Amino acid sequence: MKRMMTLMVAALLVCATTMAKDLKVLVVKTAPEMHCENCEKKIKGNLRFTAGVKRILTNRSTNTVTVYYDAEKTDSKAILSALKKVGFDGSVVADKKVDEESKKVPVDGTTGASQQKK
Repeated sequence: MKRMMTLMVAALLVCATTMAKDLKVLVVKTAPEMHCENCEKKIKGNLRFTAGVKRILTNRSTNTVTVYYDAEKTDSKAILSALKKVGFDGSVVADKKVDEESKKVPVDGTTGASQQKK
């Protein structure tokens, strides 16, 4: 009985996570440049509280912030506004729907690690 319930719950979770969400990815070039780890932390710390933001990746070498977000809960304007609150202007490099292959990227609410080359 417990095994049957566990399988049913697992099946329900799989169905819920695979339902089509309108996931998008926004790539923003920041100004002023992110010159240190504190800049990255400042950006990630503020953006993670924006409704609908699922994952944040920063890259100091290209000076970009990549944000995976749920388009049903937020939009690029809200994300750019959140960047502005911590002193960074952003110019949109890309704002597109996440394709099926990209959905395999874990969208789990984590902020991701810095992509800076060492």
